[in-house]
Amino acid sequence: MRQKITIAIDGFSSTGKSTIAKLLAKKYNYIYVDTGAMYRAVALFAKKNQFIREDFFDVEKLISSLDSISLEFCFNENLGFAEMFLNDENVENEIRTLEISQLVSKVAAISEVRKKLVAEQQAIGKNGGIVMDGRDIGTVVFPFAELKIFMTASVDKRAMRRYTELIDKGDAVSYEEILQNVLERDRIDSTREDSPLIKATDAIEIDNSDLGIQEQFERICELIDKRIN
Repeated sequence: MRQKITIAIDGFSSTGKSTIAKLLAKKYNYIYVDTGAMYRAVALFAKKNQFIREDFFDVEKLISSLDSISLEFCFNENLGFAEMFLNDENVENEIRTLEISQLVSKVAAISEVRKKLVAEQQAIGKNGGIVMDGRDIGTVVFPFAELKIFMTASVDKRAMRRYTELIDKGDAVSYEEILQNVLERDRIDSTREDSPLIKATDAIEIDNSDLGIQEQFERICELIDKRIN
């Protein structure tokens, strides 16, 4: 029987981490966990409870409410991947908006939030056979993961990918506001005090500024096969 390993995929926003992770999970029959969706769901909870908006954040109220937040991934057979449920409500579409993108890095910088979600992530992946993507998977959540990937791309390419994705969904956004959002998220993610976004020393970096999905997928599959055969 092939060894079931842990695959940690970290990197900047809009580098296609979740797209690659889903493909890998399907190929190897692994569990896929989108940790970004978990932080987005907490940001949505904070927004709905008026703990946070663009110019305001009541951190203490969010912290005191963390025990009332229940997160669950439920597999959707029609879509072929698991959707995010917040307190038994499907919030997959709500958490993917630009508004939540503008709030999520602030929420993810809170140590108490990170502690809660990291514990849940470690519990999900304790037996291996998992593909998990985020910002601190290879450095904090699974520092002993058998394979660590760090994905990056130019800011312009990432902003254009995100812009195209939202336009295709029918959202009324401008490229400039998406670019500013990507830059701000990079700043917050890389400079936060708790678990900043950094490349693990043993991570393999993939710059996909000019790489297609298939090329990235095949490259990572080669790395996985070397570790499980």
